[in-house]
Formats: sequence, structure tokens, C-alpha cells
Amino acid sequence: MKIRLGYACVPVSIDETSSHNLTYTNYKKLKDKANEKLDYVIKQNFSSLEKILTYNIKNDILFFRMSSNILPLVTHPEIEYDFFDKYRLYYEKIGDIIKNNNLRVDMHPSSYAVLNSIKDSVAISTINILKIMQKMYKYMKIDSILVLHIGSKTNSKKEGIDRFIKNFNTLDESLKKIIVLENDDKSYNIKDVLYVCELLKIPMVLDYHHYMVNNDGEKLEDYIERIFKTWDVTPKVHFSSPKNKKNMRSHNDYVNVCEFINFIEKIKFTKKDFDVMIEAKKKDEALFRLIRELKYKTNYKIEKNTIFL
Repeated sequence: MKIRLGYACVPVSIDETSSHNLTYTNYKKLKDKANEKLDYVIKQNFSSLEKILTYNIKNDILFFRMSSNILPLVTHPEIEYDFFDKYRLYYEKIGDIIKNNNLRVDMHPSSYAVLNSIKDSVAISTINILKIMQKMYKYMKIDSILVLHIGSKTNSKKEGIDRFIKNFNTLDESLKKIIVLENDDKSYNIKDVLYVCELLKIPMVLDYHHYMVNNDGEKLEDYIERIFKTWDVTPKVHFSSPKNKKNMRSHNDYVNVCEFINFIEKIKFTKKDFDVMIEAKKKDEALFRLIRELKYKTNYKIEKNTIFL
């Protein structure tokens, strides 16, 4: 069993972010200079993403969630702008870095992306967001996934699941193939999400933190093999620790190493390789701290700073 660690979006060890923003209000204020500013911000984001990926590679981090905010205003209905062909070389450069270094990357649309919303406008907007991210992968010439939650449980969980399935089935086949579902911390637990994933034949991301704060008493050991079987490639897991006992749903700066070891020991019977996205607030710093603690507290064999077995 080989386990590879990664983190999400923004490293704390270097001063780079690929989520520089430009609001529509400021865009309008700039008038004739608006597109020039938008061009600058987009290029800044591509430059920062390249630096972040280079930092990751030099530190043996081969698993990473890219920001979903690389293209500010890309979904705004009032913006007519070439977000793709104009930046073809930028996309291809990022894609080459990813492919040449065997990186695993993905994206996770924001909480505004709700495919099963009772509002048609929100569901349509969500599909548009998913298509844009799919197009980004296409221009990077990479194969990757988009991680979603089932979303709203308005009226009931059953109706929410039915709406998700209905809207999912309207998607293009190529888009369906890159969507994976994650259990959440309030509405849809691992049983709910696994049911949908097995029905639709799509992968499930286990979020351990969400499982701990949203479960019906089910034992993870009874579900983990079924969750892993939803994947045709190496399964992906999310892991974080609660901020504190009063705020169990918020993420801590770091990972509780004892909790992490307990998780690993609980599911290692699967003998399955999997990747773990560390969702702690301290990002890469939390990842490396966890590795140091694992060296101290376990006999796990550490490889390349971020992989253990």
C-alpha cells in the first residue's frame, strides 16, 4: 500500500497564488482599460501557477488541487472576452509541466456550483462552470477530474438526490466521465454519496473530516472497499482535522497525527494505494509537518518526502 500526500491551491511557504481576482465592479470602472487589466490578472495567475507547480515538483509534491479561480469573470454573462485561444500557449505550458512530471492535479468548483439546485438558473450556471473547467483541461491537454458535492437537500435528501441524478444525466458524456462526488459535512453522508456514485458509475472521494462530523454511526471499515472500487484509477481521499471541539466543521491549521494514523490503520486492510489531499489551512506546511510526525511516531517507510508505505 502506497499513500501519496498533496494539498490544495495555495502554498504558504512561497508567496504565490493563482487566484488573483478582478471584480466586475472594478472591471466596469476601468472602461477602456478593463480588458488590459483582465489580461494582466490572467497572465499573473498562469505565472503563479507555473511557480507553484515548480515549487511542488522540487519538493516532491506530485498531487495538487489547482485553483478554480484562474480565470476571473470567465462565467460572468456580461463579459465578452477570449479566455482560451488567446492563452493557448499558457495552457499548454502548464499542461506540459503536469504531464512531464507525472503530476496528479484536479479542481473543485466553489460552493456556488450546485448541480441539483431547485433554481434552474443556478443549475444552468453550474453546468457552465463545469464546462469551462473541462475546457481548461482540454487546452492544457490533460485528463483530470472535477470534484463536486451532491449539493442542496431542499425538500428532502431523496428529492435532492433525484434532482442531482436528473441534472447529471443531461450532461455530455465527456463531462460525466470527469465528475466525482464527495461526501459533505452537513447533508449527504458516505452512504448517500456512495449510493449515487454506484448508481451513476462515477468515483467517490471520501472526505474523512466530513465523515466524522456527518454520519449515522456507520463504520468506515464497512464502506471503504466499496468506495475505492468506484475508481478505475488510484482513489483520492480528503483529510483534515477539526479546528476545535466547539467548531468541529472548520479545518484546523494542521493535521492531528494520531487521528491520521488511526485512519490509516483502520483502512490499511484494503492494501490499496490511494492519494490523500491534506485540507489543513497551513497547506504544504501542514503536509510536511505531518510527514515529520509520521517519521517520529510510526515505522512507515517514507519516500520522496510526501509518499509513505
